[in-house]
Formats: sequence, C-alpha cells, structure tokens
Amino acid sequence: MSAKPVIGFLGMGHMGLPMAINLHKAGYVLKGFDVVPAAVQAAQDAGIQTVATGAEAAVDVDIVLTMFPSGKHVLDAYREYLLESAKPNTLFLECSTIDVSQAREAAALAVEAGHRSADAPVSGGVVGAEAGTLTFMLGAQGEDLEEITSVLDHMGKRIVHCGGYGAGQAAKVCNNMLLGISMIGAAEAFVLGERLGLEHQALYDVISSASGQCWAVTTNCPVPGPVPASPANRDYQPGFAAALMAKDLGLASSALEHTDTDAQLGSLAAALYRKFSEEGNSGTDFSGIINAIRDGSL
Repeated sequence: MSAKPVIGFLGMGHMGLPMAINLHKAGYVLKGFDVVPAAVQAAQDAGIQTVATGAEAAVDVDIVLTMFPSGKHVLDAYREYLLESAKPNTLFLECSTIDVSQAREAAALAVEAGHRSADAPVSGGVVGAEAGTLTFMLGAQGEDLEEITSVLDHMGKRIVHCGGYGAGQAAKVCNNMLLGISMIGAAEAFVLGERLGLEHQALYDVISSASGQCWAVTTNCPVPGPVPASPANRDYQPGFAAALMAKDLGLASSALEHTDTDAQLGSLAAALYRKFSEEGNSGTDFSGIINAIRDGSL
C-alpha cells in the first residue's frame, strides 16, 4: 500500500484535470470524479482511476479535494453525499474559488460531521495548473498544515498560509479584485498607446521595466507579440476565462458590501467584466477585454 494519502478528487475541468494529473504523476492514488463525461474520459486517458459517482470518490480516502464552479456546488455536495460517505477524520480540501462565508460554512459542516477542513483556492490559471506552478492561498488549522502542504507542493510552487477557515478565500478575492482592475488598466494603456502611435513592443518594453510593471502586462499581456505565451497570441483563448473573472469580481463585490468597504475601482471592474462576459465573451480570456475597450462597447 502506498504511504501517500489516497485522494478523492472531484471536479476535473480545465483547472482540476491538470492538478489531478500532477498528483497522479507524483505517485498519489486518486479516485476521480466529474459530472462531465468528457472530463472523466480525459482523466482516464491520463491514467487516473475514476469512479461512477461523487459519493464513491469520498469512500475510503484520506483527503477529499473539491474543485467546483461555485459555493452552492460545494455546499450541496457536502450536505448530500460527501460528508456522510467519508470515513471519520477525513481532510476536506476545498480548492474552488467561493464566497468567504460559504467556505466557512463548508468548514463548519465538515467539522460537525467529524472531519477536518481547509480552503485552498488557487491562482495561476490553466498554464500554472499544467506546469505545477500554482499559488495556493490556504485557510486551515495549524495542525493540518504539514499534511496539506505535502499534497499542494505537487501542484504549486507557492503556498501561503493566510489564517483559519475562510482565510484562503479572503486572500483570493482580494488578489483577483486587484488582478481585474490591473488588467483593465493595462488594456486601456495599450489602446491609448496605439492611438498615440506607439508600437506594442515599445510600450511593453517601457511598462515591463518601469513603474507600471504588473502581472497583467509581463505575463498575460493583452496584446499579441511581446509575451509569446499570453492568450493574446492565440486569439484570446483562455487562460483564465472572462466568465471566471466576472464570477470572482462578483464575490469581491459581495465582500465589499458585507464589509462596508468603499472600493470604487473594484466595483467598476466587476460591472465591466460582467458586461463583457454577458455580451458573448464568457469563454474569452479575461485579457480580451482590450477588444471591447478598443471598440468602445463597454
């Protein structure tokens, strides 16, 4: 029997599948599940053992890792089949990006059912998931850190313990609010540069080495050319889809309201990405918002 914990991995989509593959390559025994048959087939093609139901993924495992689209999916799965299917003291590792209050509710449900809990949302997109270079923002109790870190190390290059239950989600929502704001700013700067007669490469060379430097420019540059790996060079295929950015900024807006925080740029970014996504761009990389800025459709 493997000395490594057995992991039930639920949610093997664009992000979850490469994360699961990296765990499989590291020698972990996985019991994978997804509601989408194509995702299950892709996991099987990668050599990952799959099961027929979500409940089966939680049976006789040491860790249940969930990578779901929303907090409702997480809470429903916990209540309907995961918590009752797992053996006592199973570690529930929630890697989805969900509302802070939902993360804390999920943790409370898990602990009440006799299990352990942690939230560990990720940053780094599909590229980071495939390369195993994700950043994990971890909300967990101190006694579980070593066990959690030993697993996350195979999927990411940086793990930041942010505090107790829900703290990982809190850090993620703050980070992605800033990311959405900065991408809009980067896109506006490049559109202005175009209209002032600047070549993309020239403006990139300045921004990337000056005070405007940011991830939205140096890694996910919204114009083709300067950063060959950016989605702009493949017709804005994600990457990190605009629908996901709209979702995350919606979580940020909810947090702003609940904490009575006056963050006008965060609220504006949420409104702009919601409009961009709803107008047929939900599957476009979030850097594709530059096209809407360029044509004035926002």
